[in-house]
Amino acid sequence: MKMLITTALLLASMNTFALTADEIVAKSNQAVRYAGTDGKSDVNMVITDAKGGQRIRKFRILRLNTGGGTQKFYVYFKAPADVRRQVFMVWKKVKRGQHDNRWLFLPALNLVKPIAPGDKRTSFVGSDFVYEDISGRALWEDKHELVKETGRHYLIKNTPHNPRAVDFRAYTVTIDKKTFLPIKAEYTDKNGKLFRRIKVVKVKTIQGYPTVVKSRVDDLARGTHTISTCSNVEYNTGLKEKIFTERFLRRPPREATR
Repeated sequence: MKMLITTALLLASMNTFALTADEIVAKSNQAVRYAGTDGKSDVNMVITDAKGGQRIRKFRILRLNTGGGTQKFYVYFKAPADVRRQVFMVWKKVKRGQHDNRWLFLPALNLVKPIAPGDKRTSFVGSDFVYEDISGRALWEDKHELVKETGRHYLIKNTPHNPRAVDFRAYTVTIDKKTFLPIKAEYTDKNGKLFRRIKVVKVKTIQGYPTVVKSRVDDLARGTHTISTCSNVEYNTGLKEKIFTERFLRRPPREATR
């Protein structure tokens, strides 16, 4: 009996860190970014400034998995008037050393503007989200460390390999062990001070996929925050790759506008 108990304890100890940090991050990335072959949803963003003033952003986001981890995103803005018909498009790359291609169409100027890799940490249409939050951060860009594990969560510390390319020193992510969805991310600045937090507010299972449908980003330095709510979420809709081209930046497809 004593031998059986010892063996059971040994096996439990071995299973405590059965997954490496890289494996956990990869599974989490798959869960939150790659559900289905494609996806679309309507998004409502409420941006609150330090004095309590609010602005709204309404848009539809289309996402297509294009093989080997690559993806394409198309974001069409519906409201308010100052951003209506604006389009943000991403071709996401995943190979080490490659950077995503990003474009912004500004209808008031009839201008297609490429977004440089160095601009991916800038504000997304005036919100507390950044461009990189939309398509995600490449796994190879950070060193991943499993710093804590509980019965329900993993805590992963992520340190950028190129700190000069970002506005943070490191960020920690709390990952749900059941769904592998990240439920909280906290960013520290170059001095090690916490300055940004992303929290999942609501998760809903849609077509069998656990899906984040409400999240909040806080800029702790400025005292602002943005709440993003998703509705009409669908997966495996049969989106065509031709939608995600420069041709449709100026002429949005019906999948984005209807």
